[in-house]
Amino acid sequence: MTSSDQVSKGYWLVDLQEMPVSVQLSSPPSLVGPTPYHHVAVASGTRQVRIAGQTAARADGTLAAPGDLAGQVAQVLRNTRTALASAGAGFGDVVRLTFYVAGWSADQMEAFMSGVHAVAEEVGLPVPMPPASLIGVAVLFEPGVLVELEADAVLP
Repeated sequence: MTSSDQVSKGYWLVDLQEMPVSVQLSSPPSLVGPTPYHHVAVASGTRQVRIAGQTAARADGTLAAPGDLAGQVAQVLRNTRTALASAGAGFGDVVRLTFYVAGWSADQMEAFMSGVHAVAEEVGLPVPMPPASLIGVAVLFEPGVLVELEADAVLP
């Protein structure tokens, strides 16, 4: 074991390879519910993973599902799964999701959630989701992009 595999905890050295990581999701009954996400995530671990805003762009740069919010949400979640996997993580390690939706209005919630439910099992996204925010914006960085997703995860 190298020194980079250990963390000093007071006078004790902890072997990071033996530290289990866990993300516990919960929603206290005194908070509003039901919601499509959990209100609280408690994580133990030492490595933080930050995923930059993922859009519905395919690997070749073309936009998936132009004009289709549900389709773009599904592709954004697939892209986020790929980004998480590149760091050795998955949606089970996620402690926070932040969605940005261009031209958002409350009547789009059904389409938004349809995209989530269409791929949740495929990408390993727990439902309800980890703590999440959906932020409506006037526009995103490029015409046609309807949704962008940032994710934060914790690993051992």
